[in-house]
Amino acid sequence: MKWNVRLSIPAENQWLGIKDSRIREQIRRRIRSLEDNPEQQGKPLGEELYGYRSVKAVGQRYRVIYKLNDIEVLVLVVMVGIRKDGDKKDVYMLAKKLARLGLLDLISFPESESDNKPETTEA
Repeated sequence: MKWNVRLSIPAENQWLGIKDSRIREQIRRRIRSLEDNPEQQGKPLGEELYGYRSVKAVGQRYRVIYKLNDIEVLVLVVMVGIRKDGDKKDVYMLAKKLARLGLLDLISFPESESDNKPETTEA
């Protein structure tokens, strides 16, 4: 069964902010791979990010953090970023901050969809 994949507002902004188009494309492909068996990919996260999962992208450098909604068969990608353990820009540190503020799951509903976005929900 195919899952619908959506990006939260923070994840979309992070993805669009990556200047290197090759890296952005690799991340887009990794996000699209979540359409198939996302519950078996990545690792479950704990503590403040309990209920979320994380997969590696672009080798070991980037992470895609997502949440599953079984009822809607939806994968919500909430963060895309570089793993920098101990750095204030570490993707997990940023995700925890947004989770504390209640901003991690904000969903973007763009008026028009672009083919170069990692969005995979069919129109």
